[in-house]
Amino acid sequence: MKVDKHLFRALVQFWNPAYSCFTFGKVDLVPTVEEYMALLRCSKI
Repeated sequence: MKVDKHLFRALVQFWNPAYSCFTFGKVDLVPTVEEYMALLRCSKI
């Protein structure tokens, strides 16, 4: 699987390991399985 390095680097900057979610400012976002699949460009699990 080919990973978009620029997207991966951008996402890492917002990852909050203490809560296992993305944090943008004061907003915490927990991606769904579907969102992870879209980010990783997976058509099937």
